[in-house]
Amino acid sequence: MSVKTQLLKLLENSREAYISGSALASELSVSRNAIWKAVESLRADGYEISATTNKGYRLSARGDLISEASIAAHIKNEGVFRFDIRKSVTSTNTLLRELAVKGAPEGTVVVAEEQTAGKGRMGRAFHSPAGHGVYFSVLLRPGPKTNEAALITAAAAVATARAIEEVFGVRVGIKWVNDLYLDEKKVCGILTNATFDMENSLMESAVLGIGVNVTTPEHGYPEGIEAVAAAITDRLIGKNGERCRLIAATLDSFWGFYNELSARRFLDEYRARSILLGRDIYVLSQEGKQPARALEIDDECRLVVRFDNGEVAAIGSGEVSIRART
Repeated sequence: MSVKTQLLKLLENSREAYISGSALASELSVSRNAIWKAVESLRADGYEISATTNKGYRLSARGDLISEASIAAHIKNEGVFRFDIRKSVTSTNTLLRELAVKGAPEGTVVVAEEQTAGKGRMGRAFHSPAGHGVYFSVLLRPGPKTNEAALITAAAAVATARAIEEVFGVRVGIKWVNDLYLDEKKVCGILTNATFDMENSLMESAVLGIGVNVTTPEHGYPEGIEAVAAAITDRLIGKNGERCRLIAATLDSFWGFYNELSARRFLDEYRARSILLGRDIYVLSQEGKQPARALEIDDECRLVVRFDNGEVAAIGSGEVSIRART
């Protein structure tokens, strides 16, 4: 870990409190000049760091800049992830799929300040304005670990829900299969694009994309989604490096699940966080909307439903919606 990243980690952990240059130098086993250079480099990246004689350096609580150094400062699984930070992309999933074809290693993470063509399931657009959310994708190369993309998506849903609770103190629910909800509104979408080896039917690679609405856009959400979309907090701006902490916490939690996917350690929590179980829903298909009741989530992360005609089925993919109470 570089001096710059180590310094940022110390300042992050003591936001709004001054730390003397000599204390920082001693902690990192470097010269005070090295500390000064690292501070100037962080300022050049956009961090607000004040310096006061006889007090030292302090990181402003107002900052919520997304950078590799800030994410790395909170990552516990050091050496696992390689970050590619972009100001603007069409879609982090699209870009990472291109990098995957070129041989990018597992653990490559593309993070964007904004997406101009973010995508959700069924080709739907995902609103991704700059400064108000986290939009990132991680490359996985599971090989023999699993050939079930549903397990990856479900594990990511629980990991993201845990991270939101850790950083913001807000409990969110999961709408099968890949959305997180707060007060009946969507705050996060998760999309897994998998590539399979046709010869042995194993998953060759998977691009896991996660988009979270963190703060409320100044002018709200666009027409068409304003009734269903919400943010984790109603503040207009982030603080205390919330977005970087959210990315780091999500990746750390997910990585623990991913390394033991077959154990399905996330499954009980996935079920407990479900907002569908026991509720009347519609199963959406090419034939239209079929009324049903959500019964359970099985060990393969399929949604078990009972249709109004009494037929019980386990749905492995597709779309459902909650029936309004009458």
